[in-house]
Amino acid sequence: MDDLFTPDSGPSETSGGKISPNAPLAARFRPRTLEEYIGQTHLLAPGKPLRRLIEADRLASLILFGPPGVGKTSLAEIIARRTSCHFERLNGVEASVADLRRVLAAAVTRQKASGKRTVLFIDEIHRFNKAQQDVLLPDVEAGSVRLIGATTHNPSFYINGPLVSRSQIFQLEPLSVAELSPLIDAALADPERGLGHLKVELTPEARTHLIATAEGDARRVLNGLEIAALTTPADSNGVVKIDATTIEECVQKKRVLYDKDEDQHYDTISAFIKSVRGSDPDSALYWLAKMIEAGEDPRFIARRLIILASEDIGLGDPQGLVVAVAAFHAVEFIGMPEGKITLAHATLYLACAPKSNSAVAGIGAALEAVQQGEVVQVPTYLRDAHYPGAKRLGHGAGYQYSHDFPAAISPQRYGIEAGRFYQPTDHGYEARIQARLAEWEKLRKGNSGD
Repeated sequence: MDDLFTPDSGPSETSGGKISPNAPLAARFRPRTLEEYIGQTHLLAPGKPLRRLIEADRLASLILFGPPGVGKTSLAEIIARRTSCHFERLNGVEASVADLRRVLAAAVTRQKASGKRTVLFIDEIHRFNKAQQDVLLPDVEAGSVRLIGATTHNPSFYINGPLVSRSQIFQLEPLSVAELSPLIDAALADPERGLGHLKVELTPEARTHLIATAEGDARRVLNGLEIAALTTPADSNGVVKIDATTIEECVQKKRVLYDKDEDQHYDTISAFIKSVRGSDPDSALYWLAKMIEAGEDPRFIARRLIILASEDIGLGDPQGLVVAVAAFHAVEFIGMPEGKITLAHATLYLACAPKSNSAVAGIGAALEAVQQGEVVQVPTYLRDAHYPGAKRLGHGAGYQYSHDFPAAISPQRYGIEAGRFYQPTDHGYEARIQARLAEWEKLRKGNSGD
């Protein structure tokens, strides 16, 4: 389940049912109004786009995209309640085409009979195949239902283009410490839906650890809090005291939020590469550790370091490529877990190395010139003169052998003007290259008699 305050499998309040008092705290304490809703201020603060659409009742169909526990289902139910719509919920894992047709037909009948519109909420909509998603198109197009899809996956990759084009997409973000801490206080104070019937004291260290292990997921915060409160004996004064050790036992090991071959995979490797490129060794080590802990293929990480060594370090430190290639071979040779040390070694070396993108910029500019059809003929004196008949064609005539000149620099040019594509930086080792090229240019002019 990928929503905030997930209820039991039974009906929600919006569809006419009541959440059982025995349901988990995360289900009982889900928000009922926009005022109770926590987080997503970039969308729901007064004056923000989604808030305006809800208040004006101008929503058509929308897709809520974000990690688990950030409020996708709660927001769908609030929208249905706020706009006086009937609420139907299906799950992309369980629902069939027959289920879809039944709900859609009932929505059409309901609207004709009473004028009441239907919000159809589909949790994990990315689980629907193309045929199931296509079934929704006519009714979404006609406005028979307001479709609200929830997904943890990027809709651009996992939902059919026609359905995406007919929907508004809103990305929800993980909840912050500043948002989760008041949620804990509210749950502890509420005697009806929360834990207010108990005398719970949560130490600051326990609160910090509970929020840290949740990774922005409100459901995990509330579930961990409830387990700790219900399994900790009260003291002689009837107070349930929850410390950091208790929270650690209740939440167990911190789960790394990382889906290999999906969004988290690409987002984390992106953060890793950008941290190394940005010369931030501490951030680079953190993202590396997250990938290692999540079970990422170490060879994938090593390959990306090799690419980065030429793309971003380049001639700022030519040893960077040597270190990256060596790290790849070392990881293949020794495997994990020891390979993590080699990856850290290469990561730190590259993060702390002088940076230059002159190689990628240079080849990019040269390729652009070739692709634009710019034709530079090979000068006759540079053409191959080692085959019979070449001399008769004048190939090689006038070529000046570099070693016949001081410092092995002839005055001759080689087809492209100096500085056209390669523009060395003044970073690290490349500063020496820059000075060397400038000196050679002086030599060329001197050796030519200019």
